[in-house]
Amino acid sequence: MSAPGAEAPSPAAQEPPGGALLAARGLAKSFGPTTALHSASFDIDPGETVAIMGASGSGKTTLLHCLGGMLRPDQGWILYQGRDLKAMPESERSELRREEFGFLFQTGGLVPELSCLENTALPLRLNGAGRKSAHRSAEEWLERLGVAETAGQRPGEVSGGEYQRIGLARALITEPAVLFADEPTGALDSLNEEKVMQLLVTAARSSNAAVVLVTHEARVAAYADREVGVRDGRTRDLVPGGGE
Repeated sequence: MSAPGAEAPSPAAQEPPGGALLAARGLAKSFGPTTALHSASFDIDPGETVAIMGASGSGKTTLLHCLGGMLRPDQGWILYQGRDLKAMPESERSELRREEFGFLFQTGGLVPELSCLENTALPLRLNGAGRKSAHRSAEEWLERLGVAETAGQRPGEVSGGEYQRIGLARALITEPAVLFADEPTGALDSLNEEKVMQLLVTAARSSNAAVVLVTHEARVAAYADREVGVRDGRTRDLVPGGGE
């Protein structure tokens, strides 16, 4: 790991661990005078689920946004399949987010004016798929996640648990290599939390997608293969139960 304040060695000088799908070293990110990340590191293998744990304000969501190409770190590098996200122009990172990354957030982010079927099909439509084929794939994913009956409804007409399962269907419909899930069960009761997490992990593993899961709940992190803690913008590996 780089010394505080120093730029991490470039990917050419420091290769990520063998087999890692996504790897980052020496990430630093500030918003004005506030430091959100300080020399943070991360690795995830294909098909692996890694929980990023930390208290509110610890930097875990900023880390996820950097790994997902939504934020450009001030320092450090992020390698995805041999490509450095930090060095990519925004057009390439946007294409990567559309085609190879999937995103599921606490609020779901569904478009209220569209039906649940249209919301699920939206990523395929944005990638140029025809309406009929996109809707057929959306129907299959809604059925797979147990919410086929919501297809004709709008997001405001479904329950919280259904809303998140529709959001999960939309996140997975492009068969992403990496699914980024930021507090995906934060607005759910314990019963729906369990249902959504079981579906998320099962669906991701069936397509060999890696899952980067941000949470502050130990029972949610228990679904992961491994846990990484974030505190004051720094990362550390955790053992089951939250210890170092």
